[in-house]
Amino acid sequence: MAFAKVAITLDQDILGELDRLVRRHVFPNRSRAIQVAVREKVERLSVNRLARECEKLDPKAEQACAEEGMSKEVASWPEY
Repeated sequence: MAFAKVAITLDQDILGELDRLVRRHVFPNRSRAIQVAVREKVERLSVNRLARECEKLDPKAEQACAEEGMSKEVASWPEY
């Protein structure tokens, strides 16, 4: 994986929290902590986008599509 160096500006309080996490060995260094935080945020936004797109689906149309052709198959299923 290729890495790129970037410069960021952080609030002093956030930087203090970040340094405390590094001192407690939660992260090996500031860079790793920021990498993890950014990755988690990007993944969360991606999941939220998927949820928003799913909200646009018509549940009745999706149900009909899922059940398409099921009436023939259901008759051949064993009784439980």
